[in-house]
Amino acid sequence: MVHTQGKKTWWRRPWVVPLGFLVLLFVAFSLPPYLSGDRARSRVPDPGYDWYYPALVGHVVLATVAILTAVLQIWPWFRQRHPKWHRYAGRAYVFAGVLPGGALAVVIGAVSPFGPVNALGNVLMGTLWLGFTVTAHRRARQKRYVEHRRWMLRSATLTFSIITNRLWAVAMIIILPSFKDTAFGGSEVALMQATSAISAWMGWVLPFLFVEWWLERDVTRKQRRVQRPVEEARVAVSNASS
Repeated sequence: MVHTQGKKTWWRRPWVVPLGFLVLLFVAFSLPPYLSGDRARSRVPDPGYDWYYPALVGHVVLATVAILTAVLQIWPWFRQRHPKWHRYAGRAYVFAGVLPGGALAVVIGAVSPFGPVNALGNVLMGTLWLGFTVTAHRRARQKRYVEHRRWMLRSATLTFSIITNRLWAVAMIIILPSFKDTAFGGSEVALMQATSAISAWMGWVLPFLFVEWWLERDVTRKQRRVQRPVEEARVAVSNASS
């Protein structure tokens, strides 16, 4: 295997294998019930619309395409060594994953059976998911690749947020029932809606804020690297003239 200076081989990226394994595990758990066509196996209650279950199945299948191709999109080694396949995966991510899957996410999110706060979080996340992805695609078409990667990272973060959403849901299922008789007045519906709302918002907001912090930190570090030689040159000129 050829080692290129300044570029790490795939196995030296410590997050690649765990992320890929986690995504495959999540897909293996989440997708099969919706491929059966059996409404009874749906993990989301039907709010009473005939179109809801087909839209939900479509969203799950398309989001599966998005989450699988997202791994390839943010994998630096794959992007550097196989740019042609990176572009193919990117087109699949955008046109066979996020755009149709995100549109369905907004539609089904608006009539969420888990309450209005959950619905608002899902609609906002779906809208941002679409917006970030369209912007990333446009930057790539404009050959503004630095900006493309920044927007793509934002898009991928929302793609993967379905996993952190489920982790928050498990945490809330463990924590919140102890407050059922106090904070929720004994209401099972209020408890369920609070669990879903917290998961819906925390699942994508926290990863998104972290990525924004990381992107700004990366920009600041690059600016410092650029400014350092300039400052050193100024000091050298000042010392030489004194």
